[in-house]
Amino acid sequence: MADNVTDKMNISVCDMPDGNGLTVEHMPDFLLKEGLDNCAPHTHYFYEILWFQEGNGTHTIDFVDYEVRPDTIFFISPGQIHHFDRPHGYRGVTIKMCKSLMKDSADTCALFMKYDVFHTFDSTPYYYITPDTAAALHTLVGQIEEESGRNGAFGNAEVLESLLRILLVKIIREGRKGGSRQLSSAKPSHILFIRFRKAVEQEYAKLHTVQEYASMLNVSQRTLYNCVSECADMSPLSFINGRIMLEAKRLVRYTNMLIKEIAFTLGYEDPSYFVKLFRRHTGYLPSDFREADNV
Repeated sequence: MADNVTDKMNISVCDMPDGNGLTVEHMPDFLLKEGLDNCAPHTHYFYEILWFQEGNGTHTIDFVDYEVRPDTIFFISPGQIHHFDRPHGYRGVTIKMCKSLMKDSADTCALFMKYDVFHTFDSTPYYYITPDTAAALHTLVGQIEEESGRNGAFGNAEVLESLLRILLVKIIREGRKGGSRQLSSAKPSHILFIRFRKAVEQEYAKLHTVQEYASMLNVSQRTLYNCVSECADMSPLSFINGRIMLEAKRLVRYTNMLIKEIAFTLGYEDPSYFVKLFRRHTGYLPSDFREADNV
């Protein structure tokens, strides 16, 4: 299998949306697009919202199978590896957005939209919505699709950003995040946790200790421990290692990089230490994980 992992990762890699940086497509049409195999593991480098309006099945994201049922909305971040159980039997819509439409901001609302909706490796990547919410979102998606066709018009990018922001706010307000506790932008501890999640997402390949992140966030290790325990039911170190190991699993399974190259990429100068860490967290040696089909 190791000889094929690079090809597996590159199957059905979506192209970066062009023009104004946003495209709206519909199911099942985009799942059946000629030359693409969305049932094979693939990754892409933009953000994607997948709203399954009809159909039941399985959507696999980063080695975890999630149930698809009507009015489930999934959020896919750049670098995540996902695939569908089949191309038929679904109706819905997908919105693909360039990274520029999800740029970082100091604004608390924007921070939550990016790091409590998309970059959430530690929690479930989907929301359930009610029929009433679905009706409101259907109108919004129609407006987004209409505006996406006005590339070059005055204020086009600004209108798209505003409509996307409204869409995400309504999903956060009115949806139910599957299997995860809901965080609140009104609670200081929850804001700190989102800032920590952002920091780990940006620095996991360089910073590996709780002290480094506590210093970066200008809080004590105890404060950070209490915050992460409250919001994620794990310690900050477990959270940090979890993000590192997710990336390690992606690279081991879906690239042909040497194990020592993966170790260096993730900030470990001693490949043998990385191998021990990988085995402790996954139960597999990296070489065995690369060849396994059922994990």
